[in-house]
Amino acid sequence: MARSPDPRPRRALRLAAGTALATAAGFGLALPIPFIAPMLTLFLLARSNRPLPLRAIVGLPVLVAVTTSSGLLIIPLLQYASFTGVLLIGLALFGCFRYMLRGGNALLATFAVVGLTMISAAGTSSFALALTVIEALAKGLLVAGLIATFSHWVFPESRSADVAPSNVETPVDAAWIALRATLVVMPAFLLAVIDPSAYMPLIMKSVTLGQQACTTTARDAARELLGATLLGGLLAIAFWSVLTVFPHLWMFFLWMLLFGLLIGRKLYALSATRQSPGFWLNTWSTLILLLGQSVQDSAAGKDVYTAFAVRMALFVAVTLYACAMIYLIDNRRERRQTHRAYPA
Repeated sequence: MARSPDPRPRRALRLAAGTALATAAGFGLALPIPFIAPMLTLFLLARSNRPLPLRAIVGLPVLVAVTTSSGLLIIPLLQYASFTGVLLIGLALFGCFRYMLRGGNALLATFAVVGLTMISAAGTSSFALALTVIEALAKGLLVAGLIATFSHWVFPESRSADVAPSNVETPVDAAWIALRATLVVMPAFLLAVIDPSAYMPLIMKSVTLGQQACTTTARDAARELLGATLLGGLLAIAFWSVLTVFPHLWMFFLWMLLFGLLIGRKLYALSATRQSPGFWLNTWSTLILLLGQSVQDSAAGKDVYTAFAVRMALFVAVTLYACAMIYLIDNRRERRQTHRAYPA
């Protein structure tokens, strides 16, 4: 019986090419928040090895509408009843993460978390900024869906390739893990409420940390979360250094393709690595966020290096906080399990 070809090289090519193309599209089309398109494309291609069905592509506008309406509805509460609004956001995030951990659609949960936090935070500053975020999410999601479909057409999945089963947690474990993921995201959301324009990338970073917190343990949290953040920062510095030699949109695309291929080899274990796929996915998303914001800072005439240093410090701080939350919640859960197993 003939052995089916290894699908991992094609998946790495698809992920790298799709993310690079979305990067070029986001900045080339001058989307409101250009790094949203490659981030969503990365999530789409990394979370599923199958192309989006037609009903899912058609349903993307519905998803945007639901996410948008839920974020807009909470804005008045955040403005006039802040404590209640924050509690509702926390409850909604908990529900999204728990839905994902109980076997729900991970992409749907991710988009809901991003929409709830970014739109509601932007709306507390100005309704116009909230509309800008809505426009960015809608256009970014549309670009991501089209590019993901195109990437699957260029690099199709083998029919005999196995589909990775999704891990479904027990109700109790899902509740604990969803709680710690919610606690990871909330501080970045609160900072964004104070200054939305400055902390939007931090929300995206916290969402990726929250997702990674769903799969890591207290023992591995520092290496997985902090290591990925620091490596993403180093790669962003290297990327910026080579990009400044010849700053052009197509060089941006080619360098993103090269860096994506290097990370994709690690993500799909084509080269030996001790780190989990979540580590490399977090590294890649950190690279996109830091680099994308630096490109925008440069275009706006800001001091790129000072802004990068501040942003990197914030990323490290929120990562250290995420590690602390994972450690505290896991220890609390273990004590409760021990108490139930061996009551006094």
